[in-house]
Amino acid sequence: MKKRTKKLWILCLAVAAAAGIACLAGACRERSAFSAVREQNPEFVLTYAENQPRDYPTTQAAVRFAQLVQEETRGRIHIKIYAEGALGSETEVLKQLRFGGIDFARLSVMSLGDEIPVLNVLQLPYLYRDGDHMWKVLDGETGEVFMEAFEDYDLKGLAWYDAGARHFYNSGKQVECLEDMRDLKIRVAQSGLMEDMVRALGAQPVMMDYSEVYGALETGQIDGAENNWPSYDTMGHFEMAPYITLDAHNRIPEIQVASGETWKKLSAEDQAIILSCARQSALYERQLWNEREEESRKKLEAAGCQVTVLNEREQRRFEAMAKTVYKDYAKGYEELIARIDQVQ
Repeated sequence: MKKRTKKLWILCLAVAAAAGIACLAGACRERSAFSAVREQNPEFVLTYAENQPRDYPTTQAAVRFAQLVQEETRGRIHIKIYAEGALGSETEVLKQLRFGGIDFARLSVMSLGDEIPVLNVLQLPYLYRDGDHMWKVLDGETGEVFMEAFEDYDLKGLAWYDAGARHFYNSGKQVECLEDMRDLKIRVAQSGLMEDMVRALGAQPVMMDYSEVYGALETGQIDGAENNWPSYDTMGHFEMAPYITLDAHNRIPEIQVASGETWKKLSAEDQAIILSCARQSALYERQLWNEREEESRKKLEAAGCQVTVLNEREQRRFEAMAKTVYKDYAKGYEELIARIDQVQ
């Protein structure tokens, strides 16, 4: 009798265990099905504008950002990346961001200075001692001053992306001294500060959208432009303008921003997730940037580009002339510039 009771008890336990496993499997299937539905039918589908190609560091980081957000929200928020300027020029994207027509974008600080004057400080030539100095400024308390400025213009600053040092390049000659800049027609972005800086160096600034530069170099509408190594490479500008002078006149960061209208629609929890994911993507982008910059320089030197490094005397002359724009663009920000200079 006891043996029979014991067998019955073991049988009951086995049945209960099997039922429990079945319930657990069912719950897992339900959760998997729920996740799949979330991925197919997210609560938010948001747009992200990027004007660079898919393989560019800022675009790759945007993809990483979107992936992180989707993972952290379990598919509730899906961010669709539109690369290669598919949603318009930076000027057009900025307008759409302001009223919520686009949700996120990566923009050059250069294109924002006329809209948000304090950002002109970050465009000032020779503002930093080197790249490390710049990141200590932007990732520290001083950087928050600039981030907070976006909120007064219906934007939310998320994270700083690297864009390296900017150099001049042209189609006709090596620029070895300040006099060699005289009368060169140099493309600049939609930035009054950059226009005035190029003029101070003796060249003729020509405002033009980034996408138009290659054609303008090809037709002789401009003699040259200024940008970082990866952009010089990716957009093929080196083909038309093989002379590059490493003057490092600016280190202007990129900024990842959200539309203020979109930001208001998100819960505090989702805002925190997006900020965290943006900052993770920024660290990833900076790593990619360093690698890409080195690759581009080696590739273009091998392709025959003529690279000029200014001697110490000429570097000082370039810096002195470029800094004459401070008298107009640093007004009212002297204390902020002093804080930047003091960061160690």
